[in-house]
Amino acid sequence: MKYFLLIISLITTSVVAQVNPKLQTKLNQQAKEIETRVIEWRRHLHQNPELSNRETQTAAYIAEHLRKIGLKIQTGVAHTGVVGLLETGKPGPVIALRADMDALPVTERNSLPFASKVKATYNGQETGVMHACGHDSHVAILMGVAEILVKNKAELKGTIKFIFQPAEEGAPADEEGGAELMVKQGVLQNPKVEAIFGLHVSSGTPIGELTYKPGGLLAAADNYSIKVLGRQAHGSTPWMSVDPIVVSAQIINGLQTIISRQTELTREAAVISVGRIQSGIRENIIPEEAFFAGTIRTLDTEMQDIIHEKIKLTATKIAESAGAKAEVTIRRGTPVTYNDPALTHKMVPSLQKAAGADKVYEINAITGAEDFAFYQKEIPGFFFFLGGMSPDMDPAKAPSHHTPDFIIDEAGFVTGVKAMLNLTVDYMFAKK
Repeated sequence: MKYFLLIISLITTSVVAQVNPKLQTKLNQQAKEIETRVIEWRRHLHQNPELSNRETQTAAYIAEHLRKIGLKIQTGVAHTGVVGLLETGKPGPVIALRADMDALPVTERNSLPFASKVKATYNGQETGVMHACGHDSHVAILMGVAEILVKNKAELKGTIKFIFQPAEEGAPADEEGGAELMVKQGVLQNPKVEAIFGLHVSSGTPIGELTYKPGGLLAAADNYSIKVLGRQAHGSTPWMSVDPIVVSAQIINGLQTIISRQTELTREAAVISVGRIQSGIRENIIPEEAFFAGTIRTLDTEMQDIIHEKIKLTATKIAESAGAKAEVTIRRGTPVTYNDPALTHKMVPSLQKAAGADKVYEINAITGAEDFAFYQKEIPGFFFFLGGMSPDMDPAKAPSHHTPDFIIDEAGFVTGVKAMLNLTVDYMFAKK
């Protein structure tokens, strides 16, 4: 074990050792100097949120900044995405840095002076729009990183792509979007990207801390729907029906036993949840159909396939046992966010330089999902979390992501800027 750790130490040391210490010091100082502007950018974006695939003003704001600092840019990628290209003119790796731009259909509920007042229509309903997951922070941090790297272009080598991605939260119905569409449209090509880095703020992690995990960090997110077909009858004579509501209830209970009794949870976590149930129109009529749908979260691709098959088997056989029929549809969504283990081990020292060794630590996998995974399916990638919780806040009471009370302490942004800068230059100058 000691020998293994020594080898890892030598590998990671070789990554760090190639960077000019003066450049490293200068980049970290410039991160502190740009902090106020990063916060200003974030507040502008927070007050002007836009839903997935509708981020036109956000894209224009980013594009204006990238042009101003002298980057080549491409707009309209995957609908509203913006890509900036920094070419140093010297041989070296092509590195991509990514930030997501979209907000959520959430009505903000806090007293921030820059709280969102924006309204929009989502799925036919009027709703508030809010950066309730921190994407405004990601964009502002990457805008700052881009400016600093351009300023130091003469001391860098290779090429850096700055990817500002729309629709991480998912494209509207009947539309493509997000990282999957950006990859399809060639964002990792011309020039071909060698490695990609991304961060996500965490409202429950103290500011100044950075967390990560090699391998599966975030879960694959798949959706399923089940239609149960029975026989309608008067509510007073249930024996004349094949009750799809009762059958649905039995199937829902059966789905939970897939997790509790049929899945090897010591290997990886997994979740099956029901989010919607629809059936019937009147109290004294047993309906002909019932419909329910939900999400499946897995962290292992083999387990993912097994769970999908067990959902189909459980639903169809329970329905058959009652004389009903179950139609099961499973739609694969975001894959596992998988941090390449070798890349992760090499880059952890970069995070430690940004935050301090005592502020960087490994965490357990999370059953949330991130479409950064689509980039990682194509090339090695490293995704990590940036602390955004105020020091005086109780972690148990910190408002979670995707809620009206979500809040981030902006004092943590400078750590995010430093982390992305350190990752970029350390990888850039690493021995191959």
